[in-house]
Amino acid sequence: MSLIRTSRLVLAIAFAATLAGCTGVPAGVEPVRDFELDRYLGQWYEIARLDHRFERGMSRVTAEYSRKPDGSVKVINRGYLADEGRWKEAEGKARFAGDPSVGHLEVSFFGPFYGSYVVFELEREGYQYAFVTSSSRSYLWLLARTPQVPDAVRDQFLQRAGQLGFDLEQLIWVKQPR
Repeated sequence: MSLIRTSRLVLAIAFAATLAGCTGVPAGVEPVRDFELDRYLGQWYEIARLDHRFERGMSRVTAEYSRKPDGSVKVINRGYLADEGRWKEAEGKARFAGDPSVGHLEVSFFGPFYGSYVVFELEREGYQYAFVTSSSRSYLWLLARTPQVPDAVRDQFLQRAGQLGFDLEQLIWVKQPR
């Protein structure tokens, strides 16, 4: 095998491994089982998150999930940039990473590139709140159906995320309307 072909093969393997890593699950985090997508659809308010560049400075953040005709999920993330006095919106799509009864999806906002969306805790009776991460502990969200959550949900989120090794010192509590 030529050096050029070997180099290309190594690059292709490295690229594939990188992409696969983006749709994985952090060690020790388990996606919820018996996940029901139709119950998860609709609007969610972002209550807390770890900071990341694509939501930096945003308040009043929501995520809207709806089913597309092809069975995938339309994702609309929206938030307010107070410093700029404007709303910012991004549309993406999601699909299951595997078994549709497991709360592990892949979400894309940038063409063919997907990232993990891992629901690791979910209020089962009414799907009123969810704890979500990605492929690494650099991403963490507390989502709820209402703009505020009871203290008990907040405490449960902090306890569970702390047990799983998330950096709670960096947590942002998102400003939502009262």
